[in-house]
Amino acid sequence: MDLGERCAYQVLGKGTPVYSSDGENVGTVTHVLDVPSEDVFDGVIIEDVPGAEGHRFVDADEVADIHERGLVLKLDAVAARDLPRPSANPAAMSANIDTIPDGAARHAKLRRAWDLISGKR
Repeated sequence: MDLGERCAYQVLGKGTPVYSSDGENVGTVTHVLDVPSEDVFDGVIIEDVPGAEGHRFVDADEVADIHERGLVLKLDAVAARDLPRPSANPAAMSANIDTIPDGAARHAKLRRAWDLISGKR
């Protein structure tokens, strides 16, 4: 599989193929989540995930590599099916002092993802 040169997240566009760590095509990019003013990459929203319906959120920490012609996840194809759906108000199952910053960051990313999909942004 020739994905081309490694590149920055800014070149990702709608329809860019997404591959699992084990080389399976697990969908396509629909939205790139970022904060351009701060040059921060939050993740991507993907669709067409085999075995899963609707859009899925991929956190930036779950992205292994970005190339000219594809994005590669750190997750295998089975784990990609279990990626969360973006939502307007993601639920918190539990929180403790060690997880609050990560949980708050993920909540903000999922909210931005929902805003993009729903047309609010």
